[in-house]
Amino acid sequence: MSQNLGCVLVAVDGSEESMNALNWAIDNVKLRPEGSLVIIHVQSPPSIVVGLNPGAIPFGGPSNVEVPAFTEAIEAHQRRITDAIINHAMKICADKNTEVKTHIVIGDPKEKICEAVEEFHADLLVMGCRSFGPIKRMFLGSVSNYCSNHVPCPVMIVKGTT
Repeated sequence: MSQNLGCVLVAVDGSEESMNALNWAIDNVKLRPEGSLVIIHVQSPPSIVVGLNPGAIPFGGPSNVEVPAFTEAIEAHQRRITDAIINHAMKICADKNTEVKTHIVIGDPKEKICEAVEEFHADLLVMGCRSFGPIKRMFLGSVSNYCSNHVPCPVMIVKGTT
């Protein structure tokens, strides 16, 4: 790989494929001396995590009421998941004596990863590739496919190997 990379962004989630991508980046990417390896994790917003939005209160009741304890519990659980993912990624980096920065955002992974590439002026985006079946891929779309078509830098998609 070229040695003139200033910023390499590695997208991680709870999958082994994303950790394989992180390992690949650590083992293969050569940064400029002032360059940085940035791990990005996109945390799902509570409404996406739940997969449903509580229905409106019927018969003219208030329409903008949330159940705060429920939302806070989901957000706390999401933070625990994010912490576990970032801690695992940081351990991989520490074991390989690699310095990294972390960037955690909340939202749609496709959009947020593309925004981060722009924000960090990344020279390369490294991602894992999950093996979804054709039906699930049709409904969810492929984050790696979306990003590879919407970011201005090269994208390395690391396929899972055992």
